[in-house]
Parts: sequence; C-alpha cells; structure tokens
Amino acid sequence: MEEKRGWSGSTLKMIAIITMLIDHIGAVILERGILVKVSGQSVLSADIAALHAYNKWQMIDRIFRSIGRLAFPIFCFLLIEGFLHTRDWRKYFIRLFLFSFLSEIPFDFAVYGKAFCWYSQNVYFTLWIGLLVITGIRYIEEREEIAEGLKKLLQILTVIAGIGLAEWMRTDYAGFGVFAIAGLYFLRSNKKVQTAFGCISFAWEITAPLAFIPIYKYNGTRGWNLKYVFYVFYPVHLLILGLIVKFAF
Repeated sequence: MEEKRGWSGSTLKMIAIITMLIDHIGAVILERGILVKVSGQSVLSADIAALHAYNKWQMIDRIFRSIGRLAFPIFCFLLIEGFLHTRDWRKYFIRLFLFSFLSEIPFDFAVYGKAFCWYSQNVYFTLWIGLLVITGIRYIEEREEIAEGLKKLLQILTVIAGIGLAEWMRTDYAGFGVFAIAGLYFLRSNKKVQTAFGCISFAWEITAPLAFIPIYKYNGTRGWNLKYVFYVFYPVHLLILGLIVKFAF
C-alpha cells in the first residue's frame, strides 16, 4: 500500500507539543524565574552588564513565546479531526473535561505560582467548550425537520453561547479560541479556504499563521498512536516547570 504524502496527525501533534513546551519554558522558566532574578540584580546594582543580560534573556523569551504561538492553532485543528473520526464523542468530551480539572492546579502553579488562581483557566477548558460547540453544530446540521434558515441561526447562537461561556470562565484563548474552532469546523470541507481563514483569524499573533503550513500538509492519516500523550504531558510538564521555578529561583 502506497504511503500518503504529507504529514500525519501524530506529526502535527508532536509539533504542537514541542512548540507548546518551548512556549511554556518562556512563560514559566524565563518570565517567572530568570527574568525576575536578572531584573532584580540590574535594579539593585545599577549594573550595565546586568541590564544587558536582562535584555538578552528578554529577547530569548520573545523568541520562545513566538515559537509557542504555533501550538494552539494545531490543537484546534486536531480537536476537529478527533471529533470527526471518534467513535464516541462523549468519551472524547469526558477525557477533555476530566483533564481540564486535573491540569488546573499544575497550570496555576506553573504560570501564577499558586495552587488556585481564578484569573484564567487552562487550555483544556477552551478545547472542551469548543468540542461542545461543534457537537451542537453537527447535531443541528443533522436535524432534517429544521428549516435551513433556522439551522444557520441556531448554529450561530451555539457559537455565541460557547464564546460567552469561555469568556465567563476566562479560559486560555477564551472566546477567540472557541470562535476559531467553530470557524475551522465550518470550513472543514475546503482545505484552502479553511487554511486562509485560520491564517487570517490568528494573524493578531504574528507567528501563529505559520501553524497552518503543517496543517495544510496534513494527509488525513493518524500516524503513531499518541492518543494519551498530550493528555498526560500537559499537566506533568507544567508541574515540572513550576517546581523548577520554585526551587531554582
């Protein structure tokens, strides 16, 4: 059997995981650790060398965070692909729902240095709200008894409700993340239009549209079985980064 050209779902997932890790190293190790330490040294000593060191680490942080902007668009795309190919969307939702709560303490600990912080919730919350929205969209699509005009209205209201819930919960990427997931789902049948929408909708983060290069090269195959890799990796790596900052700085 001839192997399909392009990149598999597992390749995309590894790109997303690696870029996410780089992003979180910047957000946690650099911003909460190294930059705070170097900034204190430069202020206390008024040392030019310390100021240069701060600027250098700040530049490295910007590079890391810019690389990290590729992760979320890929995870949005993979969420939709997972939904389209799952045998049971309920189990898929339950996994996302459970890990959103399991990941919240590691997320708050790594990003804010405390076990609980209500200022924002981790990205799993955004993903399961997005999953609820596209599930609702598909349910409405499949109702033959509903007129087409009413279907469109109900689908728009479903998206608005998801955006409102994400904003109210203050999830990572919040309402914008839910909007992006819904838009990518609506345009799933036209890869070029979907890619264009993704690039435009994420253009507010300069490097984020680059994520749609590997997304466009996706060949529809699963690749390696990495089903639970992200679920476990997300809270574990946040916990490790948080512990590094706590005990090293």
